[in-house]
Amino acid sequence: MASLTEDMKRVVLEQKLGFAATVCPDGTPNLSPKGTTTVWDDDHLLFADIWSPQTVRNLAENPIVEINVVDPVVRKGYRFKGHANLHSDGDIFDRGLALLRERGYDANRERVRTIVLIAVDYAAPLISPAYEQGASEERIAAKWEQHFDELAQRRRARSRSERKTV
Repeated sequence: MASLTEDMKRVVLEQKLGFAATVCPDGTPNLSPKGTTTVWDDDHLLFADIWSPQTVRNLAENPIVEINVVDPVVRKGYRFKGHANLHSDGDIFDRGLALLRERGYDANRERVRTIVLIAVDYAAPLISPAYEQGASEERIAAKWEQHFDELAQRRRARSRSERKTV
């Protein structure tokens, strides 16, 4: 089992969004965003099954999973490979709901179908190739902060435009 470093935990707790890769029964990949990705302890991650029927079906058949969590501003993150255990009731389910609520998620029994607890077997950094050219983290962050600011401005402009047409 791979122990999660403090930086791995920081990235997961800050970003809150992981992309979980599972394998469908026909062998094709299934990639699904998990907005409840969080740290359980030094060796485990978890996410809640809110709208994840295919992911949960895949994990029930084949518990191997990879979760990628990346900070989109600095273009760095981690990949976590491991084995998932599914909990739809019991102590781990209840503890998972409580942990998610403590961290600000809307996690109640009516909304969450399953707590997916992942024993992390392997963890490795994910780093953008932009760093290969010698760019600093500050330079990359500035570029992507500007990009996201421009997207937000366009989104606000679209929203204003849509309100005018209603």
